[in-house]
Amino acid sequence: MFSPSDSYGLTWLIILTLLLVRYGAISGSLFVWWYLVRRDKNVSRKIQQKFPTRADYLREAGYSLMTFFIFATIVALLYLPQVRPLTKMYSSIDSMGGVVWGWVYWVFSIILMIALHDLYFYLMHRAVHSKKLYPIIHKVHHLSHNPSPLAAFAFHPLEALTEFLVFPIVAFTIPHTLSALAVWMFAMSLVNAYGHLGFELYPKGFSTHPIGRWINTSVSHNMHHKFATQNYGLYTLVWDRLFGTIHAKYEDTFAEVTSRS
Repeated sequence: MFSPSDSYGLTWLIILTLLLVRYGAISGSLFVWWYLVRRDKNVSRKIQQKFPTRADYLREAGYSLMTFFIFATIVALLYLPQVRPLTKMYSSIDSMGGVVWGWVYWVFSIILMIALHDLYFYLMHRAVHSKKLYPIIHKVHHLSHNPSPLAAFAFHPLEALTEFLVFPIVAFTIPHTLSALAVWMFAMSLVNAYGHLGFELYPKGFSTHPIGRWINTSVSHNMHHKFATQNYGLYTLVWDRLFGTIHAKYEDTFAEVTSRS
């Protein structure tokens, strides 16, 4: 388990390495499987039948690398000896109410992180789509009109900073352990990579299912990239449905993609 060091440089390097390994393990492996190994075998589930170009892949990976430098900088700052005691981090699960309640709260804290992040992302995402902010902050991400999983973190530096401000918000407001943070970050990376996958993995009828209709899908986020509007959610479609920002043709598009043979 990663243990923060008193050396900022060493902590930054360790965190950057972990971010790159996670990106390779999730986005990289999805890219290899769906865009290289299974490229022609699962093409019916490709949301936009056209594939991105090699230049698109290199741009997405390059901007993602820049993003991780920024993410590592923010996280390492929170582990400085002067800052670390101000966060809500617990040393162990046992210290969060004993063994039993410690584990119960550990699970709850992750759910709370995801819920807070889902709302934060929706509001932030709508904000960067405003006429004034979009060309400055968000346009870089939308250069991927037909994204691959490598685009999951392909942000302009200002957007990378804006995206990751949720991390200190969580660190200073939600009591947590380092392992809970790690699980949240892994879940975020997995959901984010799936949203940019370009292939739909959920079954036919999922978008209209009583539960599935509230969960974000690859079709939903792919439509967001294609049209550069609506479908702003990350983990869920709760806020899109509540605020009327779900694309009018989302469910029809989902049905069309998942009905292909």
